[in-house]
Amino acid sequence: MKTTQVAIVGGGPVGLGLAIDLGQRGIDVVVLEKYKTIHRIPKGQNLTQRTGEHFQAWGIYEAMKQAVRIPSQFGTGGLTAYGTLLGEYHYDWLIRSDVRSFYAADNLRLPQYDLEGTLRERVAMLDNVETRYGDTVEAIRDAGDGVVLQVANGTDGTRELRAEYVIGCDGARSMVRESAKLPQSLKSHFRRMVLAVFRSDELNTLLERYPGKSYFNVLSPEKEGYWQFFGRVELGTWFFHTTVPEDSTVETIDLGAHLAKAIGQEIAFETEYLGFWDLRIAIADTYRNDRIFIAGDAAHSHPPYGGYGVNNGFEDVRNLAWKLEARLKGYGTEALLDSYSTERQPVFTSTADDFIVRMIESDRDFVAQFTPDTDRAAFEAEWARRAELTKRDVDHYCPNYAGSPVVTGGTGSSSAVGAHLHSARPGFLLPPKDDVTERLGSGFNLVTVGDQADAVAAFRSEADRLGIPLNVVEMPATDGTTAWDASLILLRPDRFVAACGADLDAADVLGRAIGRG
Repeated sequence: MKTTQVAIVGGGPVGLGLAIDLGQRGIDVVVLEKYKTIHRIPKGQNLTQRTGEHFQAWGIYEAMKQAVRIPSQFGTGGLTAYGTLLGEYHYDWLIRSDVRSFYAADNLRLPQYDLEGTLRERVAMLDNVETRYGDTVEAIRDAGDGVVLQVANGTDGTRELRAEYVIGCDGARSMVRESAKLPQSLKSHFRRMVLAVFRSDELNTLLERYPGKSYFNVLSPEKEGYWQFFGRVELGTWFFHTTVPEDSTVETIDLGAHLAKAIGQEIAFETEYLGFWDLRIAIADTYRNDRIFIAGDAAHSHPPYGGYGVNNGFEDVRNLAWKLEARLKGYGTEALLDSYSTERQPVFTSTADDFIVRMIESDRDFVAQFTPDTDRAAFEAEWARRAELTKRDVDHYCPNYAGSPVVTGGTGSSSAVGAHLHSARPGFLLPPKDDVTERLGSGFNLVTVGDQADAVAAFRSEADRLGIPLNVVEMPATDGTTAWDASLILLRPDRFVAACGADLDAADVLGRAIGRG
């Protein structure tokens, strides 16, 4: 029976991202993906600046930028319109460039198949990662000190694989989640949706009136505020989501009518793909059962409102990878592995409640209460207020682990709600200053401002005693670094702040950061 340290079930973007992160850390990994080829359906396109930082850590940031198909003049911003796409009322929406200074990378837009292709190329470079495309995991059983997977392949038949840990990255209908008996909670807003991919140069010409925009959301009373959503795939190619009757099929749907209603006029187009999906939100109650974990859509799935899906999946694996490494190499604890679910599950619950569900309900209430046909002044006042709120959403979407049991000095609890500040805060990302990002290592990093020789010596000694990989980044006191409001900052391998201040107890903060606190 073949053995490995970590088996990843599902070789989509999240599974491949996890394999890269673990592989770069020297962990032996087998990726099992049932599909041999990549499905060319555009989704997961809106990649945040934080995801760009993951790409930097995985050595693929420049390759991802090269994979972008949308000409730069169209930008990465969004727009919300009322009534129709060509109507009188519209405002900028989810302009993530507003928070660019708090991250070390740009946000990107590219179809998932190009994203996945680049990830496959990178994972193939790692000798300690084996990818098995065309393999289906049929069953998983506990083996005490490991997990045994029953794997089927049309060519090789059925075989078994033994792993110390299994991570299910196998989508919303996860077999791994079901096998591990990890329950999930469902939220309302069940609607049947169509996903259409089509070509239309005419639509591209019509939308030249909105420079710098690559995705468009149309609100209308007829749709009860549920999104009619357009996104650029590449020049002249689009995807489109909207609600449709429950009995809709590929044969019965009139895509042209749906497009004309959302755009405000008929257009010439060629359909490339039609499919259907259910609008729902599902979140696993916990992301771990002993040696089995789940990540990405297996842990949390939701409608494509705001581009939170694949970005949260990548953050899952960045959180989990270093904790698995720490446990496998002997310096991390079971409590550290528990903190994966403790930190990540509340973040997505907050993402769903504070952003996705709130957007759905706000849009529904707005179109029900306001219309320019009955009270134009009231409509326009509320429309202007909504435009300001969308700017606030970009700033307030700030996932963090404040109050985590493996973070020192934080208050509150893990959440998607925060505020972008230039100061260092326990449980938050450290905003990049000067050249600090380029000097960070893949393990723990102690960032110092000014002369901190005694503290550095204490941290090095304690890290050596615990077996923790520690890199020290000594920064001069500049306008940028003093904005952190901390002369000592301990960064975790995922680059969240584990502790910060002017006087830190090395034994206390390092012990807590690996689950010994």
